[in-house]
Amino acid sequence: MAGENSSPAPSAFVGGLRSTFLEPDQLIAGVRKYDPKVDEVLLRHAYAYAKEKHGTQTRKSGEPYYAHPVNVAAILMELRLDSASIITALLHDTVEDTDATLDELSELFGPEISDLVDGVTKLTHLEVKSARSKQGENLQKFVLAITRDVRVLLVKLADRLHNMRTLQHISFRPKRERIARETLEIYAPLARRIGVQKICSELEDLAFLYLDPPAYVTTTKRLKVVRQKHMQAVRQLSEDLTNLVLNSGVEATLYGREKRPYSIWRKLQRKNITFDEVADVYAFRIIVEKVEDCYALLGLIHTTWRCVPDRFRDFISVPKPNHYQSLHTTVIGKGNVRIELQIRTIEMHRIAEQGVAAHWRYKQGAYGYDEATGGDPLESLKPLLEIIEHGGDPDDFLEHTRLEMFQDQVFTFTPNGKLITLPEGATAIDFAYAVHTDIGDECVGVHINGRERPLRTPLQNGDSVQIIRGGRKEPPPGWESNVVTGRARSAIRRLVRQSERSEFRKLGKRLVERILSSNGLSGKVNLTEAVSRLQVKNVSQLYVQLGRGHLTGGEFLDALYPGRDRAAVESVYQRELITDETAEFYVGGKGLARGVSMHFAHCCTPLPGDRILAIPDKGRGLVVHVIDCEIMAKAIDEGREPVNLAWTPHAASEGASIGRILATVIHRSGSLAEIAEAVGRSKGNIMDVKTLSRGEDFFDMSFDVEVLDAKHMWNILAAIRSCACVDSAERAKGQGPEDQKLEGMD
Repeated sequence: MAGENSSPAPSAFVGGLRSTFLEPDQLIAGVRKYDPKVDEVLLRHAYAYAKEKHGTQTRKSGEPYYAHPVNVAAILMELRLDSASIITALLHDTVEDTDATLDELSELFGPEISDLVDGVTKLTHLEVKSARSKQGENLQKFVLAITRDVRVLLVKLADRLHNMRTLQHISFRPKRERIARETLEIYAPLARRIGVQKICSELEDLAFLYLDPPAYVTTTKRLKVVRQKHMQAVRQLSEDLTNLVLNSGVEATLYGREKRPYSIWRKLQRKNITFDEVADVYAFRIIVEKVEDCYALLGLIHTTWRCVPDRFRDFISVPKPNHYQSLHTTVIGKGNVRIELQIRTIEMHRIAEQGVAAHWRYKQGAYGYDEATGGDPLESLKPLLEIIEHGGDPDDFLEHTRLEMFQDQVFTFTPNGKLITLPEGATAIDFAYAVHTDIGDECVGVHINGRERPLRTPLQNGDSVQIIRGGRKEPPPGWESNVVTGRARSAIRRLVRQSERSEFRKLGKRLVERILSSNGLSGKVNLTEAVSRLQVKNVSQLYVQLGRGHLTGGEFLDALYPGRDRAAVESVYQRELITDETAEFYVGGKGLARGVSMHFAHCCTPLPGDRILAIPDKGRGLVVHVIDCEIMAKAIDEGREPVNLAWTPHAASEGASIGRILATVIHRSGSLAEIAEAVGRSKGNIMDVKTLSRGEDFFDMSFDVEVLDAKHMWNILAAIRSCACVDSAERAKGQGPEDQKLEGMD
């Protein structure tokens, strides 16, 4: 039996896996220990090829560049990876940094090696180099690349680990911090996701060291004090455990473990506790031969020491998604010191330390991936693939991915006993989407442990969850605020996009019907040529563009009938739109010089027939407001002198304007189409629609409508108010969209 391994105090060079500069014979000997039939000639050739190609290149540390790929290969050797992975590590920078080509690698080392090197090279190109949105796009491509062959990710993780071990040689601090943050946010979580805990822990500690040096130093110093304080109690428990195991007759090995600095600091931040309240600063791992020995020793331990009830976890019965298995319990030793005990078999220990890397082994005369060791190694990455499939903004993907990778877990079950692992705080909606996207989309209710509960109920360990499905596929307002998983959030946003698209499509179709009718073009019209001229995908997309206001009625007619005689079309759209550029022809005032620059305020959208004033705006001229605009009133209160203006006779007969209506709309199917029909009956044209806020039962929306004058606007307002789906509707008078910059107030 081995005694306790005392952990050295962490230093600036945090070491978990040891990697040193190995000669070819040493590297071959290391691989031969687990793969007796290693191709020594090919491995030696790869070593020499990398050394030759990198030639006189050096790293920031001053050492020969080829030392880096050799160290990466040594890390993978410690993980017992196959020869193809080791050779890939040696060659992984040759295509990127030398004149080597993939075709040459394929000819010299075979297509498998060439493909792996190509995968690693592509990941290198995808690393974060600039803004957040670029990071989101790159992470999407990154996940897609690694899911084709997990060895690509393992080589990349080893590459990143050695780069982090030598990060002190990069003198530019912002670059060090960028690399460290990328490591903490992307690479370490991915390593944990596939169970390679040894790499994950070291990456986290190294990133912690460079991102928050004061916190790192404080944590390590506090750890040293606690170590000295509890040294005697830990040593005594170690001796007692050793004797207990010896007397039990169970073959076992005992190891000591001290919690890592970043892990301690993260727990302090997440749970808002003191250092003394961290229950697992110290832990012992007991490695046994058989599963039954784990439970036998657990019984002996619980009858010998007092255990902490809420600290017991059975990950043998319910493994983690990355296939981690172990029994965890915390006991109270002498001096009231809490010490965690982890009991697992030899095979469980390999998987706990090496994760997916533990799936490679020598078996039946060959070395390769052994599926019998625990399922699909990429299973834990599938939620990230589903998030990509839901589409959406790359920034959303980055947010959802972090949600998936960073939270603690609860273990729940379907009615037939299938395990569903979710982040802490997950709700029944998260559960539904974790089972299947369609179940989440159609989720209307839930039974938790046989009782009907609200869908927003947070799930607890061991809950049995039965989802009640309905026919609808439209998320109720507020659903997104009731989920914590990236998978659920991205799926809900996809549904919202689809729902909004459907509403805008209906609105656009009504607009097309009204435009054709008002221009005497009713009847069967072929829209195919208009679709082609406007360069939209199809008729459905044409309707959406019109519904969203991205396409005007005039532009649609021009595409439908190029060269049409506009003067012959009896429509409000025949008139010239009054804009900032044409304002002086429709607006005038006593003593107002010709050619003065005028702009219409977006906050109240003045219309012919309104009483209007203007506020001088430095550098722009005059900004025209309706006399009862809230912004105008505020400007006068602040002492700004208004200018009296009036509409010219041409305004009522020759111009058309854009007016803004603010409406509170009931959230139900067909609301937008009903409003569009009302506007069309009143001979108005909706130019733009915005959702200002979304509640559970109502939406606050703004509609920009093309009208003739103020009287025409009031007619349209009356028509909108008559709609059953409208709770209220008013002209905008200084209370436009929150993000609207209001002219004249600079």
